[in-house]
Amino acid sequence: MEEKKQNVLILCSGNSARSQMAEGFLRKMAGERFEVMSAGTEPAPEINPLAVQVMQEAGIDLSGQKPKDLTLYLGKTFLHYLIIVCSKANDTCPRIWPGLIIQENRLYWPVDDPAEATVSEAEQLDAFRKARDEIREKLETWLASLG
Repeated sequence: MEEKKQNVLILCSGNSARSQMAEGFLRKMAGERFEVMSAGTEPAPEINPLAVQVMQEAGIDLSGQKPKDLTLYLGKTFLHYLIIVCSKANDTCPRIWPGLIIQENRLYWPVDDPAEATVSEAEQLDAFRKARDEIREKLETWLASLG
């Protein structure tokens, strides 16, 4: 009998970069184990093109993804894990998430917003790569801790 996948929601403010990158990585790393979703507290109109570019470098295509509002899931979807990847979303997200099966599985992994880097295009691309790599490392560590 096939075991049901556990639901994971990854949350940030705009759902245009960090949470989308984390969703892409987790689908690739453990998509057979988790049903992976992402959303934003204030979703952007589209995914940041630099997020799409740096994830393409890592072999993951985000071009078909769209930012989604957290109200799509809030109180409507049972979650096994809620992973928050930005401080703005952590500050505005409910401390007790309706539908989160175990509240201790509300994980906070702040990653600097690469879109806020007001530098040259090359330096901004480096900021997106840094965020991408930090997210990948956090997910690898977390998955290893789950066994």
